[in-house]
Amino acid sequence: MCGIFAYLNYDVSRERRYILEVLFNGLRRLEYRGYDSAGISIDSSSVTGSVNASSDSPLVFRQEGNIESLVKCVYQEVAATDLNLEASFSIHAGIAHTRWATHGEPAPRNSHPQSSGAGNDFLVVHNGVITNYEVLKQSLLRHGYTFESETDTEVIPKLAKFVFDKANEEGEQTVTFTEVVLEVMRHLEGAYALIFKSRHYPNELIACKRGSPLLLGVKEFAEQQNNGTSYNDMKFISTNGHPKELFLSSDPHALVEHTKKVLVIEDSEVVHIKDGGVTIVKFDQGKGKDGKSISRPASVQRALSILEMEVEQINKGKYEHYMQKEIHEQPESLTTTMRGRLIRGGSSNRKSVLLGGLKDHLKTIRRSRRIVFIGCGTSYNAALAARTILEELSGIPVTMEIASDLLDRQAPVYRDDTIIFVSQSGETADTLNALEYSLSNGALCVGITNTVGSAIARNTHCGVHINAGSEIGVASTKAYTSQIVVMAMVALAIGADTISTKPRREAIIESLLELPGKVKQVLKLDEEMKDLAKSLISEQSLLMFGRGYNYATALEGALKVKEVALMHSEGILAGEMKHGPLALVDEHLPIVVIATRDQCFSKQQSVIQQLKARKGRLIVMCSEGDGTAVCGSSCRVIEVPLVVDCLQPVVNIVPLQLLAYHLTVLRGYNVDQPRNLAKSVTTE
Repeated sequence: MCGIFAYLNYDVSRERRYILEVLFNGLRRLEYRGYDSAGISIDSSSVTGSVNASSDSPLVFRQEGNIESLVKCVYQEVAATDLNLEASFSIHAGIAHTRWATHGEPAPRNSHPQSSGAGNDFLVVHNGVITNYEVLKQSLLRHGYTFESETDTEVIPKLAKFVFDKANEEGEQTVTFTEVVLEVMRHLEGAYALIFKSRHYPNELIACKRGSPLLLGVKEFAEQQNNGTSYNDMKFISTNGHPKELFLSSDPHALVEHTKKVLVIEDSEVVHIKDGGVTIVKFDQGKGKDGKSISRPASVQRALSILEMEVEQINKGKYEHYMQKEIHEQPESLTTTMRGRLIRGGSSNRKSVLLGGLKDHLKTIRRSRRIVFIGCGTSYNAALAARTILEELSGIPVTMEIASDLLDRQAPVYRDDTIIFVSQSGETADTLNALEYSLSNGALCVGITNTVGSAIARNTHCGVHINAGSEIGVASTKAYTSQIVVMAMVALAIGADTISTKPRREAIIESLLELPGKVKQVLKLDEEMKDLAKSLISEQSLLMFGRGYNYATALEGALKVKEVALMHSEGILAGEMKHGPLALVDEHLPIVVIATRDQCFSKQQSVIQQLKARKGRLIVMCSEGDGTAVCGSSCRVIEVPLVVDCLQPVVNIVPLQLLAYHLTVLRGYNVDQPRNLAKSVTTE
């Protein structure tokens, strides 16, 4: 949930002020991953490569609050000292961190980088959770180490110092940075992405990971060509001594403005940056357990990949907030999601779906005993919206599992199951753990994610990318609608061998092609939703009733309101209304009822009448032209375009997204960084 970032310039002269701004901007790009505190570390001396370089303690700045609080703190401290911001470094390694608190309250002492102690011999920034930190902490306390924070991270730099000191006491040969980190990893349990900096190894960085995401970005400058500086056309990271800048980041958003050449670091890999070169070794838990010596495995070579992302995608453009931008981007994101996947035409005017990531596994999926959707939060709701159409077109029972609950119950998973894992980031910790559990039970695992190269994309047998584009607002909007569309297309692909459902499938494909236009139409309700938000600004609670396909809409709409507007809201299955929730109804409590035309329409009309009979304060969402027929003039009406029933949740959620957005802004809260939340949930 935290964001980690590092910047190392080699044989490229950079002033300290420039280095600070690169680190700050990296954190700004990652701030949606956590924003309750932040910190950075830079070198105190510009004398690189000298005998005394290792004796200079790195500078550490840590501050509670958002990134701008850290920036202000750093420049205030600089102004109070003689630190020269114009000092130039031909080689320098800086690390940075933005935090979402898991262990210890937001405070400077709990912020990262965490230190090994006085002198900052070893510094670490960490994303993840160390599950055995209490055991390690007790062991280090017995060896005389003292702790200043309540974090699980502080054991890591202190363990590194312990390993370093012990190795230098016992051996004549100097221990390498990589060997120290490998020995530290041998003692760690849990999920982590780590970046190490040490005064004993000046101008070097080491990164390693297990579970949490981490990327390396490479920007290499070749000789002057065509009167300008150019990049080397390289597939592998060169060690030729060319000037270069190297970046480490939790995700690509912080890299794309610097370079598109990246390496996705795999689990158990240790990346050592030294003298402009990058060495990668694979950590083996079994090696070195005899305790005789610190061992170093052989290095491996990895190819670079190219980021399919533009800087414009991660800027707000003409919008005030990322959430607002992403809501209004949905016509384009849906078009991109479907591009090249819907086939219409030919001599027979055939309509079909082509999903390249699934085509080789469709026969296996069709033979499955059951299909299981696994997700968390918004991704779970998207899967719920698609469950009915998948059951209808495939004829296979479809069940829903919240990832954490599946693991808590150790629910049975069989070899003839198909398990579909849904995650925007592809790095959700609970979903990844459920994936590991399902793989160990022999099930066919399918991934649906927005992030190419993510852990779920790499570790599932097959899958589909939703191609919704970068989503930076913590509350998911465009990823949700693209997930529903992708899962509808998955249902169409699985059911494509059934003749009896052909008319139904073709009607859905026609509606998919029209869907971006329908969403564009419903976005015109923006001002109407703002006006509705004004009437709800002082309310403490909001109920949403949905049924059938739109039960998921009620859950997701309520989730958006509670996430960003910090108002209690609850999505309720309308069929359960009389089994408890009806007791809450009075003339004060606002209630949203989703009653667009589908097979549950008549039942929702009955629900509306029962709520009106109890003087309920109703806000009814219905199909265009149905307002008067559904509830007369006694309640607030939101009319939306009518599409095929299985895609109606895509249209219906947009007004509720707009409502949540305007409600948040009017209530004075930060819509892109809601309290206590972060975008990518990489801890259990």
